[in-house]
Amino acid sequence: MKEYGLALVDDHKMFRSGLRFLLNDIPEIKVVGEASDGLEFLDMAANKIVDIVLMDINMPNMNGLETTRKALKLYPKLKVIVLSMHDEEEYYDQMVDAGVQGFLLKNSGVEELNAALQAVINGGTYFSQELLVGILDKKKRKQFQTEVVKLTQRELEILKLICKGFCNNDIAEKLFISHRTVERHRSNLLSKTDCPNATSLVMYAVKNKIIEV
Repeated sequence: MKEYGLALVDDHKMFRSGLRFLLNDIPEIKVVGEASDGLEFLDMAANKIVDIVLMDINMPNMNGLETTRKALKLYPKLKVIVLSMHDEEEYYDQMVDAGVQGFLLKNSGVEELNAALQAVINGGTYFSQELLVGILDKKKRKQFQTEVVKLTQRELEILKLICKGFCNNDIAEKLFISHRTVERHRSNLLSKTDCPNATSLVMYAVKNKIIEV
């Protein structure tokens, strides 16, 4: 079983300690370090192998958004899962554009934490259901409307599976099509919706009620 090095980046030591406790129940994960802000994390990442980072948004010295942008330029294969509070929706689009793979509420339990890690490890994405509901509610309050593009039935099927955190291999197996066909449809989805990555596709699907939350 492959072991993945994980870093905890949050400015509250007690919260990091609680996460460490939860992560003890996930055998594939090894916590390789902690940081209280982005500067500390970048120093750590230069000296340790970090595969995944659980990243807070609001931190002193260097916040989660700036840290994510710099870290992914230095380490493009790094997987970033955002640790969020309910009132931080203003950052979501920017974090998505920066290249994060998941969003997790800070009050999540070990089962959801594990689900998020497994989805991201396997090449998928993860959004806390509560956060998706919050995004949709915010859209309704602001009467925000995006331009809905026309998607084929197959593209819709693949988009819905992407929203559930499925990776390309899992999608190919579930729909009985080749991995290359999934990649082609995913590329078409990104192009049609003008989304930079799979996480952004999830946001697009929620805002346009393509998936129900």
